[in-house]
Order: sequence, then structure tokens, then C-alpha cells
Amino acid sequence: MNLLEGSFEERLRKSISFAWQVFMEKTGTGLLTINKKASMQLQYSDILQQVVPLICFKKDETVKIELKKGVKINGRSRKIDLILDGINSRGCHRIAVEMRCYRTLASSGWKREATDIFMKDVYEDLSFLEEYCNHAGFNRGVALVMNDMKRFVSPKKKNGKCWDYDISHGTKTGDVHLTTPIGGNQIDIRLKKSYEFTWLQKGQFWFLENEGL
Repeated sequence: MNLLEGSFEERLRKSISFAWQVFMEKTGTGLLTINKKASMQLQYSDILQQVVPLICFKKDETVKIELKKGVKINGRSRKIDLILDGINSRGCHRIAVEMRCYRTLASSGWKREATDIFMKDVYEDLSFLEEYCNHAGFNRGVALVMNDMKRFVSPKKKNGKCWDYDISHGTKTGDVHLTTPIGGNQIDIRLKKSYEFTWLQKGQFWFLENEGL
């Protein structure tokens, strides 16, 4: 991946992947301590903030990063984890980023459960990103996910209803309607795009970057 190549819009998208690669390396070696989603957001956005000036080559090219910004979708309010606005003479190119983090031990030190909720949430984030692009004026949507549980990535078996939300390595999905209840709650997740789950391991963590095709 060469940050210097392509249009401003293409370089903007590459900056997300490049910052994610840096985040993965630093987290995998222990230089960054990530114990929950909030620390993941802050550390990643800090890296991205340092990367985006490198992809602006013209005076009219600027980039703005916002965390936890609210948007309206069909009358309902949602907060997007990170928004990247690339602005130049052609207008504004908007990319929404949703993040998800699962640590076996919660930040409190207690063992964390609810693996089924995490799996469902990964799919729900993808559906949110599609809605942002279809109804909130975003050009692209990217999901960034990390976890420290090998069973998510390489399960020995896939028993239980949670595997209707299969996030294991190599899984391909798309154009689906998922309604399997999780945590006693009714679920209604629709995906129109196609997705492939390709995890990368760094240290004791696995990392995923996903954008629908």
C-alpha cells in the first residue's frame, strides 16, 4: 500500500488502513495498552491524526477527524465511532468508521463473558455502516475489530446459535437477514453487501478490517 498514489479520496481511504497497520503492530508488541473500546478509539484516532497530513498534497486538501459524532438515521440518533472528512475543491468525501474490541478480561479485571453479544455486534456494526452510506451521506464505511480470544478466529467447533453471527477467519457473508435472538433480545440485522472475515494476528491479539464489496 502506497499512501502517495491515487486520488485524494483513495489516499484518504488508504490512511485508515495504514493507521490500522501501525495500531496493530504497536498493540501486538505491547507498546499500546488497549483494555476496552474507548482506549482503542483514542489510540487509533491519535495515530490516524498523525497520518492524514501525509496524504494532503494540495493547498485545497484538508482532513477532519471526529469521534463519537451523532447522526440521524430514519429519525433515530446514532453515534459513529470515528468520522473522517476529506475536503477539497471537489467537495467533501466522508468515511464512517465503527470499532469493536473484545478483551477476555474486562478493564475491571473480571473475566468477561457475552461472547455471543460481541459476535452479533460485529455484524450490527456492518449494518450500521451500510445505513450511514445509504441514508446519511457517507461515501464509505469501514469496520475495525480486535480481540484476544482465539475461539472467535479459529473455533474447534461451531455449536450454538451465536454462530449464526460467524466471524471466524475465512467466513464470507452478504445479502442476509439475521434475526437469531441474542442475550434475550430480538435482533433485526440486514446486510446487502458482501463481506469476508480475514483476521491478522499480532502478538496475543487478532485484528480485522472489513469493508463491504
